[in-house]
Amino acid sequence: MNEVLRRRLDERRAQSRYRSRRVLESAQGARLHMDGRELLQFCSNDYLGLANHPKLIAAMQDTAAQFGVGGGASHLVCGHSSYHHQLEERLAKITGRDRALLFSTGYMANLGTVTALLGKGDHILEDRLNHASLLDAGLLSGARFQRFQHNDMADLERRLRKLPADGNRLIVVDAVFSMDGDMAPLAELAALAQKYNAWLMADDAHGFGVLGESGAGCAEFFGLSQQELPVLMGTLGKGIGSFGAFVAGSEALIETLIQFARPYIYTTAMPPAVAAATIAGLNLLSEEPWRRQHLQELIGYFREQAQAFALPLMPSNTAIQPLLIGDEQAAMALSAALEQRGILVSAIRPPTVPVGSSRLRITLSAAHSKADIDCLLAALVEVLAA
Repeated sequence: MNEVLRRRLDERRAQSRYRSRRVLESAQGARLHMDGRELLQFCSNDYLGLANHPKLIAAMQDTAAQFGVGGGASHLVCGHSSYHHQLEERLAKITGRDRALLFSTGYMANLGTVTALLGKGDHILEDRLNHASLLDAGLLSGARFQRFQHNDMADLERRLRKLPADGNRLIVVDAVFSMDGDMAPLAELAALAQKYNAWLMADDAHGFGVLGESGAGCAEFFGLSQQELPVLMGTLGKGIGSFGAFVAGSEALIETLIQFARPYIYTTAMPPAVAAATIAGLNLLSEEPWRRQHLQELIGYFREQAQAFALPLMPSNTAIQPLLIGDEQAAMALSAALEQRGILVSAIRPPTVPVGSSRLRITLSAAHSKADIDCLLAALVEVLAA
């Protein structure tokens, strides 16, 4: 067995696609301590800079003293604490949905939701650039699975028009695409879903907490009701700074997930202290709106300056700002050159992105300053020129 595995690993190294873990020696922030060095980082999904916020830390510490560390059991046995319940109620209110249901990770939320809603004889249509968890969920559901061209409504409608009358239909997209940073046209998708009697599901992992006037995410940003966007998934470890995920929707949807979503049923509940920290993060959405405003200013400033320097930015108005490189080895070399200059930016390569579209995935945070952006831009100009 080891010989076979080693050959697979050697092949990945030869393709410049080998992944290695880094050892973090500090809390999340604009600057990280890693491998004995301080680095200015542009690769974390902590978009609002809440992962190390004192209020989240205090909430977690206080609740751990009261409820202990472990969740102890699944939500359906004896693991559903008052903090979990309070968090679900807050999430439902913030997103304008009847109810919300907590999951331990976004991957589990997507897998549990899609497989609970669909089965053999049903139909699922997904954007080609959807997150791996959504693609895996579609394949595992047993439904007839199709992928339409990225944000191509004409291609999606052609496929919807050809579907047989039998079976349920689910359209699934990322609200913000994690590697490209662009957004799905959710209003157009909702119109198509209604026209062809399909359900619409959006993965708002990279929008919840950031998009919308109050940070409620893609539903608020596009003004979509529960009827128009019946299945809303969001994660809590990015914009909110804690951990976990949720699905929000109708009473019938949430009860269906409780009864049929296997990743929910058969998983130990997240620690109550994590739920308490998440509630503190949600409080900060209204208490500190300047974080979203500052982040939007940084996004605009970075794009304006990058275009002035003719940097090969991909089109994105979100905190994810990819710099298209193309070749895997070149992307790795540029990432290494930036790190030598004290700046941490991840190189994203196939199979995460299509062949020939390797990139530097730059992510901005409210924890950054304009001076930090200037340092990044100067380093990018220098390494690209070299």
